[in-house]
Amino acid sequence: MVSMTGCGRGKAENGLWEITVELKSVNHRFLDLSLRLAREYAFLEETIRRRLTEALRRGHVEACVTVRAADSAERRVAVDEDMARAYLAAAARLSALGAAGALGVAELMRMDGVLTREETPGDEEALTALAAEACGQALAELTAMQAREGENLRRDLSLHLDAAAALREEMAAAAPLVTAFHREKLTARLEQAGVELPDPVRLAQELALYADRCAIDEELSRLESHIGQFRAILESPGEAGKKLDFLLQEMNREANTIGSKANDAGLAQKVVSLKSEIEKLREQVQNVM
Repeated sequence: MVSMTGCGRGKAENGLWEITVELKSVNHRFLDLSLRLAREYAFLEETIRRRLTEALRRGHVEACVTVRAADSAERRVAVDEDMARAYLAAAARLSALGAAGALGVAELMRMDGVLTREETPGDEEALTALAAEACGQALAELTAMQAREGENLRRDLSLHLDAAAALREEMAAAAPLVTAFHREKLTARLEQAGVELPDPVRLAQELALYADRCAIDEELSRLESHIGQFRAILESPGEAGKKLDFLLQEMNREANTIGSKANDAGLAQKVVSLKSEIEKLREQVQNVM
């Protein structure tokens, strides 16, 4: 079992350029990719998307790609002398008008357009290879974390499933007692009201009709089947989230039907507890790949 939640980071460099890829994934019904990448390196997007699509199936994945010159790369700063002369000429004219002070080198260096940092031109093929390498490292970290989170999810889901199975067993044991309890309650009410007890055959017929309306054997049987399938999927490799979500819908449907039939406070309380466990399972399943 694999979780959709995780993060990973990868970095690759070739002496001139350094590319970092950071991934963060959360739950989503489908695979939804969101990339953050500087416009001048947009040609890397196809490679990143292809690697992510090949490795992942579901989840909202945010990928942040950072490209910068490596620490060992040669760095140069270009001076726009014409722009500097224009600033100095403007400062001289202002000084002639009576403005105090002169434009120094430090102030001139801070003026827009005077200095420009020159980067070593990037080879698209080399940068693409670096991006693929960094993305592979980030994916390895991401999938390893998703596997660890998936194991934690499996253990938690097993606990709640065991609780749901125990409640199902309690309801199965209590169901046959409902008819007997109803017979005693009906007989006591008739006696209290001073009404002559009906013919035993007629009473048995009424109780049989009541038992048929309140029978939950089929629902309990289907619920047992769903729990068994859920448990089998938990122990199986591969994608499980959508299958488990479907089974939880069916389990919730059976619980609702049992609740509508259960004319008994004890059974009704167990149904409420069962639906609570199903909801806890549903919350966790939303994170399963």
